[in-house]
Order: sequence, then structure tokens, then C-alpha cells
Amino acid sequence: MSRKSIRPLIFLNAGLLVALAAVTFMPAAVAQLRPRSTYTMVGGTINGIVQGVAYITDETTNEVVAVSWYENQKRLVGLGYRNMTQDAMQAARTR
Repeated sequence: MSRKSIRPLIFLNAGLLVALAAVTFMPAAVAQLRPRSTYTMVGGTINGIVQGVAYITDETTNEVVAVSWYENQKRLVGLGYRNMTQDAMQAARTR
């Protein structure tokens, strides 16, 4: 190999080394600020609704949502939402 063909390879390797150093020493990115949630789902019924209802609880945020599957519309319909932390605080104030 001649000196003329080695010089571009040296510059390329130096550029790649600089890019690697830049990526290595950059601050880390944080994608999520809260831990992963844990969910619990329980089946049940509501008076006046033929379909069953699924109650889904997010144990990390203490939120509950009730959903039902409507077969004729082929869609999942939200029936209600509650924040259990707010409900507990309100119940403690009324005592």
C-alpha cells in the first residue's frame, strides 16, 4: 500500500474514534420517570349491562378503570374511572 492510500484510512479511523468518544461521554438519557406499573384485572358485572365488565387497577398510581366489550360495535368501551388515592383522602376528611 502506498502512503497516499493509507492517509484517508487514518483520518477515517480518527474521525470514528472522535465519534465514539463523543457518544461514550454524553450524559445518559432517561426515558421514563416512574417505575413500571403493576396491573390487576378482575371481572365483574354492573346492573343494567348484559356484557361483563373488567376492572383494571394500576397499583403504582392507584387508579381503576372499568371497561366492557361491546360485540355488536366491536369495540372496548370505558365505563368509568376512579382515583383510589383521592377517594381515600376524601373519605378520611369526612370522618
